[in-house]
Amino acid sequence: MVERQIEARGIKSPAVLGAMRKVPRHRFVRPGAENLAYEDHPLQIGSGQTISQPYIVAYMTEAAEISPTDKVLEIGTGSGYQAAILGEVAREVYTIEIVPELAEGARGILAELGYANVHVKAGNGYLGWPEHAPFDAIVVTAAPDQVPQALVDQLAVGGRMVIPVGSANQDMMIIERTKSGVVERRTIPVRFVPMTGKPEKE
Repeated sequence: MVERQIEARGIKSPAVLGAMRKVPRHRFVRPGAENLAYEDHPLQIGSGQTISQPYIVAYMTEAAEISPTDKVLEIGTGSGYQAAILGEVAREVYTIEIVPELAEGARGILAELGYANVHVKAGNGYLGWPEHAPFDAIVVTAAPDQVPQALVDQLAVGGRMVIPVGSANQDMMIIERTKSGVVERRTIPVRFVPMTGKPEKE
């Protein structure tokens, strides 16, 4: 999987490639789908949610430029696979899932696999996790129509957020918070499940 689907498509970070080789993706898919776990496409995990294709997981992790001392926020835990990858490359990971059943399932699998540095909460990702902010990186695995301001506010200076944005047409955006302001750029077209949970009014 890593050699043909990830390295061959341009992912270069040794830390990310190492994490993709180490995390057992078959543990994060639905029972009966294990034989599909290492193919390069998303899979349904229930509650209208998906586990992202391996290449996109690797792409987002590399784009976030995470160092081993970083504290990372993930929005959209799903089955917990992206959180496990982040847990391999970051010091601490805080991940939020709006569907309680998925949050509980991910918490159990991550604990079984020994990811003590990954903390799962059932809640509204639009609001982030302000008690643990600021974050050195934020990875969002569901697509809002617009970038949630609460997440931008919780990004540390020098940090970056990787987030799919849009409804019918979505683009991956990389948002960097600098001392002089916020810099945004669009990278690749993507298709993610919509981000749910009504945002608070600004």
